Amino acid sequence: MFHVILYQPEIPPNTGNVIRLCANTGARLHLIRPLGFDLGEKAVRRAGMDYAELAHVTVWNTLDECMTALNSPRWFALSSKAAVRYDTVRFVPGDAFLFGPETRGLPEAVLASCPPQRRLRLPMRAGNRSINLSNSAAVLVYEAWRQQDFAGAG
Repeated sequence: MFHVILYQPEIPPNTGNVIRLCANTGARLHLIRPLGFDLGEKAVRRAGMDYAELAHVTVWNTLDECMTALNSPRWFALSSKAAVRYDTVRFVPGDAFLFGPETRGLPEAVLASCPPQRRLRLPMRAGNRSINLSNSAAVLVYEAWRQQDFAGAG
């Protein structure tokens, strides 16, 4: 239904948690190289082990390769610097959500390639830097899925 794209993820447990998120919501997970870990790494396996077979995970060499394979979906970039609140957007099946590396966020060039109205932020208290990657993904995916009346949920 939705696509979660992790651009150069660095922290194995975050990716493991997103694997579980995608398995439980029906979203497809796309990882853009380079990865900051080996997918067989113990922390990824531990966090996503019992869900790995239930999730659809694809690893891509570049973001362009991923977007081409997805037929250039409508995509949203998550950034603490964005002006548009995530809950003001009407999401549709097939939308893609792009998250940057945990320690540095999306590169400026990638962020600039996303139309300003599709650069989203999660509200948080002033003075804080960011919300954990897997938590941010969960907030956004669940909002998008909620808007679809949790289609496919049991």
